[in-house]
Amino acid sequence: MTGWPTVARRIRVPLGFAFAVAYLWLARPSWLSIAVGGAMVAVGLALRGYASGHLVKATELTTTGPYAYTRNPLYFGSIVMATGFALAARSLWLAVAMVVMLAVIYVPVIRFEEEYMRAHFAEFAEYAGRVPRLWPRMMASGAGGRFSAELYLKHREYNALLGAAGVMAALVFKLVWFSR
Repeated sequence: MTGWPTVARRIRVPLGFAFAVAYLWLARPSWLSIAVGGAMVAVGLALRGYASGHLVKATELTTTGPYAYTRNPLYFGSIVMATGFALAARSLWLAVAMVVMLAVIYVPVIRFEEEYMRAHFAEFAEYAGRVPRLWPRMMASGAGGRFSAELYLKHREYNALLGAAGVMAALVFKLVWFSR
């Protein structure tokens, strides 16, 4: 892997932290926007957590659970979370910046990961032919599988929960502190 996909994979987490600072500075939350946005963030977190509890990285192609509906449920959950954060912030500029950031970072990362899976898992081509890349299909056969709390913990998905809770708490603090 070379070029932008390499850079995108390496900077996505640090860039997220830098963006969080700008996000909190520019956000104009209201109680309603925090409630609606927070509910959507919770849905995204649930999707990511559920997907993380099914994912066995690098050793097998995961096709059960949420992976029966979309090939990228972790990224789909991140998009749902970003939408929730955009709603909570009540800022068109932040929403546009989020869309650009997600496109610039996730598109090359998804493409790289699909190249890797195509090269390492013979069954990936058939899987990719029946399961959409990002937007989930409504019905899926073979969704089954079993959620594993051990995998959830191994992948440290709880960090997304802690980060989201921190950002939402900061929005509440900003609303209370600056609305005096």
